[in-house]
Amino acid sequence: MLENAQVATRLPAQDLDRARAFYLEKLGLEPVEERLGGLLYRCGAGEFALFESAGKPSGEHTQMAFEVEDLDSVVVELLDRGVVLEEYDFPGLRTENGIAEVEGNYPSKGGKAERAAWFRDSEGNLLGIGQPIR
Repeated sequence: MLENAQVATRLPAQDLDRARAFYLEKLGLEPVEERLGGLLYRCGAGEFALFESAGKPSGEHTQMAFEVEDLDSVVVELLDRGVVLEEYDFPGLRTENGIAEVEGNYPSKGGKAERAAWFRDSEGNLLGIGQPIR
């Protein structure tokens, strides 16, 4: 039924102006469309929207992730732009300088693992960046 549907992420923002500034200044992204109460972004073949909401994200799980070819260079650029990476030390997930190796995270893409990092946007949404290890 949905196998041909496009998937798009929706992230809440309590302050769209603040969120727009974060996504532009920290991530280098500009909206491709703006409507009252929302901003639409496109990255590669995907898209996501920020919508004005009085609610807060849980921030307890990754709400959206970007897949990149070179995690190290992306992390350096994010840090240069003032993004703060999350640090984790749980059984099975430990970051070192903000980066973790997650075993078995990409079996369906032909990889054996993923290198990953996480950060929060201005609204508290937990975002991830990942690089498959083939």
